[in-house]
Amino acid sequence: MPDSLTKRFTDAELVRIREEAMIYMCACPAQVAEALSHLRQLHAYQRNCMQVGSLMLGVHDRIALATALAHREMEACLDDVLSMEQWDRTTLTMPAGLRRKRDDLIAAGE
Repeated sequence: MPDSLTKRFTDAELVRIREEAMIYMCACPAQVAEALSHLRQLHAYQRNCMQVGSLMLGVHDRIALATALAHREMEACLDDVLSMEQWDRTTLTMPAGLRRKRDDLIAAGE
């Protein structure tokens, strides 16, 4: 049975990133954070199946392994995106420049 997922971001941090990104209409970081949440749910489901003694342990183990690998890569991706966009890593807020870009887009549409 695979070990628990190693997590760079807590579940609460993923929620914060989604909320911050959606407020400023920057869906890409939010989409990655959402994907991570889904991967965590899938992994937990597979581990539960293995713990209750499913007849298909190999199937659940394979899915859990693939999920853990995808999770690791997507966390690295989110880490890179936050760095590239220069988010404040302490508060998980977007930089002012990205917020201004959103405001400019809204003003242009009025």
